[in-house]
Amino acid sequence: MSLNSTPSGERVHISLFGMTNAGKSSIINALTNQEISIVSEVKGTTTDPVYKAIEILPIGPCMIVDTAGLDDYSELGDSRKKKTLEVLTKTNVALVVIDITIGISDKDLDIIDKLTEKKIPMVCILNKADQKNITVEELSKIEKEIGAPVVAVSALNKTGIDELKDKIISIIPDDEDKFKLVGDLISPGDIIVLVTPIDKAAPKGRLILPQQQTIRDIIESDAIAVVTKEHELRETLENLKKKPKLVITDSQVFLKASADTPKDIMLTSFSILQARYKGNLLELVKGAKAIEALEDGDNVLIAEGCTHHRQCDDIGTVKIPRWVRQMTGKQINFEHSSGTSFTENIEKYKLVIHCGGCMLNRATMLSRIDDAVNNNIPIVNYGVLIGYVQGILERALEPFPLAKAAYDGEI
Repeated sequence: MSLNSTPSGERVHISLFGMTNAGKSSIINALTNQEISIVSEVKGTTTDPVYKAIEILPIGPCMIVDTAGLDDYSELGDSRKKKTLEVLTKTNVALVVIDITIGISDKDLDIIDKLTEKKIPMVCILNKADQKNITVEELSKIEKEIGAPVVAVSALNKTGIDELKDKIISIIPDDEDKFKLVGDLISPGDIIVLVTPIDKAAPKGRLILPQQQTIRDIIESDAIAVVTKEHELRETLENLKKKPKLVITDSQVFLKASADTPKDIMLTSFSILQARYKGNLLELVKGAKAIEALEDGDNVLIAEGCTHHRQCDDIGTVKIPRWVRQMTGKQINFEHSSGTSFTENIEKYKLVIHCGGCMLNRATMLSRIDDAVNNNIPIVNYGVLIGYVQGILERALEPFPLAKAAYDGEI
């Protein structure tokens, strides 16, 4: 993918935290070698988190997140600090920027403790090294106390920036092989059939992101991608000389795809692939069975990771509530969230139903799943739920033995 087309959810999210005027914005400008962030001596120049898609060589496509100062005592300070802490849920790598002329503050230690608790890889940056020298022994001592890499830099003179990049690279989570969409399920030469409905909900002139990503993953695995619509699936399968390894369908045509796909061909959905790629498929499968335990008056949250124009038969606001009510026969209260907002009161819900999360990064999806699980709230995603209410989830989990064992209650 080129820089401009790399989705935000696929970029390494590098977030900067620290006191006001510690030099976070200057560090961003030095890292990117561009004047991206406003630098000022006036405290509180950066207010709400600022997101900037950029390529940092040799790291690659990144999302840089500049946050407000941890010691913002302005009238809006509490709100800004709250938004700063929300950034933790989507951070792959954290940079804690410390003014070396002032030293490490209690608020710096607080954010370091939060990052450690959430197991977010971090680098502590001792900025303004042009104003105060620090010895190798002092650096080593701070590293031991903090439990994270430490580097002394001067954003002003751009010294120490190459070392900082090296340290960032060394702690970036390496999930490339573990979290492929479909590449680990197939072999070179396998035929994979993708069922992609083209209806009023489909974007004009292009495929949706999970479909694009899956095709790319298939091609990179030296397998063969065959794309068809749901009404042509049966004919497509009949005309293939070689039996496909797998059929991947849009969840909304699960039933038709299942009926038209012979039982000896594995079937799953784009959304289930996303559940594994971006989140925790085992927990999402366990959450599906909570649907039947819903009672009259229960609150259910339907959360989406992006904002989009609602169609008259929208999946999140119309179809899923209808399917759940039909399956349970209960009068359930559905509430909705979208975009970067999730919920601050997850305890009020008996179930969370989340979209596939294609526009969110994996850290965000895992944070949302963990938030639910830690509060004993079942969580399921669209594709898993649709497979469950339509009675074909067990078949759709055949490519994933551990998830199927979770569904069967074996783990």
